[in-house]
Amino acid sequence: MYDCIIVGAGPAGGTAAYHLAKQGRSVLVLEKESLPRYKPCGGGVSPAIAQWFDFDFSPVISVKADSLRFTWNLGDPVEAKIATKEPVWMVRRDTFDHFLVQQGQKQGAELRDNTEVTGIEFQSDYWQVNTVNGPVTGHYLIAADGVKGPMAKWLGFKDRKRRLAGALEAEVAAEVKDKSTIHFEFGLVKNGYIWNFPKADGYSIGVGTFVGGKPQDFKKILDEYARSFNVDIKTGKQYGYPLCLWDGNQNLHTQNAVLAGEAACIVDPMTAEGIRPSIFSGLMAAGAINEALSGDTNALEKYSEAIIEEWGTEMAWAQKLGGAFYRFPGIGYKVGVKRPSGAKIMGKILCGELRYGDVVGRALKRLIPGFGA
Repeated sequence: MYDCIIVGAGPAGGTAAYHLAKQGRSVLVLEKESLPRYKPCGGGVSPAIAQWFDFDFSPVISVKADSLRFTWNLGDPVEAKIATKEPVWMVRRDTFDHFLVQQGQKQGAELRDNTEVTGIEFQSDYWQVNTVNGPVTGHYLIAADGVKGPMAKWLGFKDRKRRLAGALEAEVAAEVKDKSTIHFEFGLVKNGYIWNFPKADGYSIGVGTFVGGKPQDFKKILDEYARSFNVDIKTGKQYGYPLCLWDGNQNLHTQNAVLAGEAACIVDPMTAEGIRPSIFSGLMAAGAINEALSGDTNALEKYSEAIIEEWGTEMAWAQKLGGAFYRFPGIGYKVGVKRPSGAKIMGKILCGELRYGDVVGRALKRLIPGFGA
């Protein structure tokens, strides 16, 4: 009988495993894939996550990017240095996620990868988790199995508040001349943006839409964009995947279990950033379950409240900004991105040094005449 079983070995699951094991709790991490495993993602990580750990992430940082470059229809560029203490980390998700879990293993957590969960059953005061390799039991559960995972449904979260978005990403090997610059393109795609994140040995180029609208030919858009870097995306693998964007506050706990990561729908609806919020939710979930194991009967309820207070308030602002920006991207680019301070502000938000709530009110007044009047 484990103190806690964590389903999913992404950033949320790995973080929760590390912090619970460090508290001396017995932890089992179940992962359906074999680690390390590829996960479609730009791989941009806010250095602000370092404050939540006491180990060095440098072994899994591919490059550090200290500059942003924005374009509109491949032209009208805006370039800015990220005026923060630490540049944005560029990582490969296979090595980054595995590294996090390995830190948990060093603290005593157990990993069983290549082990798919087939169902769960609550037995009076503990969970039985059925897997392809037989059942395991734990007093508490953390469901961190991502946007497509079944755990949330099995736990009874049938009508979650979430907004599903689509993305396509290509991983292309290339000689990267400027490894310190992150690229964003806003004009080629409607209701979203294109990103190009440099790595030591290539690019992670992706396109996503975040506020609905008519279907678009992502492959054609991505191909056109990649050619501007003299890159042929057909030489690399392409991955289509859903994103589960935050769409309002909701309970994230139930009987002896919590949701974390993308299963908790906490992806940023403006930037589609998912790694930092997932890690934050894993940290908070670990704290809540540690308190519950110590006898606090309200600990899981406090987890839901803490996520709403610490993350939901921020995401309400992000949702307002994203809704306005992506519906009027030309105006947004002109009055937001092209402002001398606009690119630097976005850099600070990406790095976790600035909150949406600090700036969105003013931004919306520029985007939407009469806002706040």
